[in-house]
Amino acid sequence: MSELRPMKKSSFAGIIAIVLVILLLVFGTRLWKSVPAGHVAVATLFGKVVDKPYKEGLHIPVNPLYQWTVYDTREKSHFETAKVPSQDQLQTSIDVSVQYRLRPEDTPRILRTTGTREQVLNVHLVPKLRSLLREQGKSVKRAEDFFQEETQAKLQDSLLTGLREYLDPKGVDVSAVLLRNISLPPFITKAIEAKKEREQEVEKQKAELERFRTEQQQKIASAEAERKAAEEEAKQRRILADAQAYEIQKINQAIGSNPNYVKLMSLEALKSISKDPASKVYFIDSNAAQPLPLMHLSDKQ
Repeated sequence: MSELRPMKKSSFAGIIAIVLVILLLVFGTRLWKSVPAGHVAVATLFGKVVDKPYKEGLHIPVNPLYQWTVYDTREKSHFETAKVPSQDQLQTSIDVSVQYRLRPEDTPRILRTTGTREQVLNVHLVPKLRSLLREQGKSVKRAEDFFQEETQAKLQDSLLTGLREYLDPKGVDVSAVLLRNISLPPFITKAIEAKKEREQEVEKQKAELERFRTEQQQKIASAEAERKAAEEEAKQRRILADAQAYEIQKINQAIGSNPNYVKLMSLEALKSISKDPASKVYFIDSNAAQPLPLMHLSDKQ
């Protein structure tokens, strides 16, 4: 009997070792949980959500019976294109991007009430975004008003405020709403392009008219300057003519009142002529009281 007891003990220990090995093989990789950076893991046990999420890093030990749902809590961008009606009953296509992230501490509640991140988008974010776009479009009178900076700023602010108020209680943080592209109905686009072309043509004609007006003003200024110059030249000529007439008048008066004035002028002329050695002076009727001189300047060789 004493020999059988050690054999039973050793057999029991072997069985336990085998069971432990089997458990390690089956549950070994489930005894820890590694969560990537920027993620959280939410555990469920038999359908019940564990209230505390597991943040990034390695967690040892964990219940091997846990089922895991991993959430990416980094900031994401969702792109949406929607037809937005305005008061003129026209629909404008608007591309919107929403920047959002799931709050890590709220992921257990998100899993319990909504589900995965994709379900959060499909159930909450996208329907609310489309509803807000349609609602805000009702305040825009004309489709082309969507191109106005004031209208775009108001639309962005309204979308951001509406999404934050709706998604914040659901564990979603919205950081920004951006309008990426606005496409008007084709016939409005063509009408706007035609209007711009007409405005450009009008501006071109205005520029041409201004250039012509400037040239005409320059010509008028040049003609005015020429007219003033001609008037000034004529004035100078009149002054010179008046001076010459006055001088002639004075000479005539001097001659009339003093006959010797002519003799004096003749002597001055003869004096000037005598300075030229090649000049010869002849007198007609040298016996007369006032002989007339003839001047011979030079002889041709």
